[in-house]
Amino acid sequence: MVKFPKSFFFGSATSATQCEGAHTAYDKGADIWDLWYEQEPFKFHDEIGPGTTSTFYEHYQSDIQLLKATGHNSFRTSISWSRLFPKGYGEINEDAVRFYKDVFQELKANGIEPFVNLYHFDMPAALQEIGGWENRQVVAYYQAYAKTCFTLFHEEVKHWFTFNEPIVHVECGYLSCYHYPCKVDPKAAVQVAYHTALASALAIREYHKIDKEGKIGIVLNLTPAYPRSDHPADVKAAIIAELFANKSFLDPSVKGEYDPMLVEIIRKHDLMPTYTQEDLQVIKENRVDFLGVNYYQPVRVCAKANMPNPDAPFTPEYYFDHYEMPGRKMNPYRGWEIYPKGIYDIAINIRDNYGNIEWMITENGMGVENEERFRKDGRIKDDYRIAFFKDHLTWLAKGIKEGSHCIGYHVWTFIDCWSWLNAYKNRYGLVELNLATQERIIKKSGRWFKELAEHHGFE
Repeated sequence: MVKFPKSFFFGSATSATQCEGAHTAYDKGADIWDLWYEQEPFKFHDEIGPGTTSTFYEHYQSDIQLLKATGHNSFRTSISWSRLFPKGYGEINEDAVRFYKDVFQELKANGIEPFVNLYHFDMPAALQEIGGWENRQVVAYYQAYAKTCFTLFHEEVKHWFTFNEPIVHVECGYLSCYHYPCKVDPKAAVQVAYHTALASALAIREYHKIDKEGKIGIVLNLTPAYPRSDHPADVKAAIIAELFANKSFLDPSVKGEYDPMLVEIIRKHDLMPTYTQEDLQVIKENRVDFLGVNYYQPVRVCAKANMPNPDAPFTPEYYFDHYEMPGRKMNPYRGWEIYPKGIYDIAINIRDNYGNIEWMITENGMGVENEERFRKDGRIKDDYRIAFFKDHLTWLAKGIKEGSHCIGYHVWTFIDCWSWLNAYKNRYGLVELNLATQERIIKKSGRWFKELAEHHGFE
């Protein structure tokens, strides 16, 4: 029997952009996804944009009943910055205030603890026009936005996150052209990362002024870096991959400072951001109370086979090549390796190297294409997803048994949701969404998840 503590949080995660829909209605301002879809709709799978998401805005009351039916005692979502402040600052949208307060109160009334994130890749379009996270003024606007959220909702919400996967808007937006603004500018990438870490610390400072009872953290997608071999060159490649993928946000968030080796590399490539000593003190003094961890896949690396082009824009891959381990288990639909032991390695790393800080899995899941082929007797029999969860939970339970302070497990996601450029190509939900009718049907995994939560474990 794989068992978890009675107080363990079982639930799922989503984001405002991916679940709410109604992105041109109810006085919501545009965010960068609305802006990008308007400019280049062909980049989105089947040209399905952020307006066609899972209609949680209209159906939140019945959706929360489905959360209850699938065993949730907790649920993570985000607040849309541009719904609350259509321009990113200034005048507040009272419809948004009512909506979010209703959602949080409805969750609480049904015994579901809300975990609320402030930023999930969704910069208000009006603020992107002045440079987004490249612009120090946007840090101040975010601080004011965060303070407003805490003031409005601190009675309902006692678990907050400042950012979801901040390394993603750095790498995808400023190195790999996978998120708006689609730049390849390593100097801007470093400045964006630094401003994001500073914004997180400033939000934490604001929260602790307002609420002494709740907790605030950050959600990081931790991808353990495994070397191809024990050869010193491969080991060094993995250490540097960890610096960029994980420690770039993990260290300032939990330890209040940057790894000196990372700073040395950034300085060597003449990429140091504009900063002040006062900023560094803010980061040092305002660390997270707890940590959210999204885990999907590991990173496997090796020493570079060829010298990097000295004239090319810098990316972390200057120092390593990606390595495909023979015999690895794959999710062919997403192109990601499935490696459940990674969740245990994260647990032990946090225990041993980050003060055994309180943490939780905030996302873990499996996206599958064409799930309709697994429908039987009117319901999707997603045994592959149940097996995925069981394998990861088994390793997570081992980490907890060995002393890692993990307090919860949230899957991605509750209802099949819109997924950035992939739209609805891969389905992740415990609940099936029919896009044409908006009908919701609990999958086999949703029924299993309810049993998991009720029994605090599984055979």
